[in-house]
Amino acid sequence: MKAIKRLKWIAGVLGALVAVAGVGFWLRPVSYFNRINELRECLSGVENRSVTVAGHRVHYLAQGPAAGPVVVLVHGLGGRAEDWRALAPFFAKAGFRVYLPDLPGYGRSEQPVDFSYSMHDEAEAVVGFLDALGLKQVDLGGWSMGGWIAQRIASEHPERVRRLILFDSAGIYEKPAWDTRLFTPTTPAELDQLEALLVPNPPKIPGFIARDILRLSKQNAWVIHRVLDRALTGRDATDSLLPGLKMPVLIVWGAEDRITPLSQGEKIHQLVPQSQLEAFPGCGHLAPGQCTAQIGPRVVEFLKQ
Repeated sequence: MKAIKRLKWIAGVLGALVAVAGVGFWLRPVSYFNRINELRECLSGVENRSVTVAGHRVHYLAQGPAAGPVVVLVHGLGGRAEDWRALAPFFAKAGFRVYLPDLPGYGRSEQPVDFSYSMHDEAEAVVGFLDALGLKQVDLGGWSMGGWIAQRIASEHPERVRRLILFDSAGIYEKPAWDTRLFTPTTPAELDQLEALLVPNPPKIPGFIARDILRLSKQNAWVIHRVLDRALTGRDATDSLLPGLKMPVLIVWGAEDRITPLSQGEKIHQLVPQSQLEAFPGCGHLAPGQCTAQIGPRVVEFLKQ
């Protein structure tokens, strides 16, 4: 009899825990997805660390052999280190040591209110990150805004960049043909519009997940607004810097990109004589995460040249 009561008690506790977890998932699904991804990282050997750069904590992920040649990948606007989770293993498996920093203001790094969030200052933060880890020269990649930042590093600190990879990169001065306010969506309709810009034929986002994404968008909107207020002036544009790059440059683009259209990749290619341009059909602005099977081998080939 006692055993039966004990089993009923255990079943009741487990049922309560499942109910609490279900409610938590319903209210904060993005947090649950993030924790699952972090568990996967841990189980697959991805290192989760942080360093101090200019007095602020910068979080980063690292994977691949410790003695391998170094690749540093910089995420885009509103992004985080985990955005590279599909592509980074290609480098690690090829023998490279891969570092994925969260830029100041993003992911698990600090959000300092006294930071400008300009491309120049984010570029200096990445250089500070390299210094903190003792990385003298690296292969540097950047996606979207991260590509813009990487261009500035390659121009202002060319001795630090062995090869440069630009993924659907911003940077050249061209007024967006879409409403930049969509980067901080406030309604499900605006979120759908943003997804349509980012991904060809995007799947429908369930309502409870959309609600949580909008909550986080509101929470982080001040950082995005500070970036866009500066970026849209064109003061940090790289048009005049690109012709001076001397290192090998690979330009990787989703042919269906609507955020930074392929025409921008073609202009960067024209401005950098020694560059190679690879456009991938059927891929949009999120090509490094969604077209990884096509992109990964090509980028590894470039790095091994």
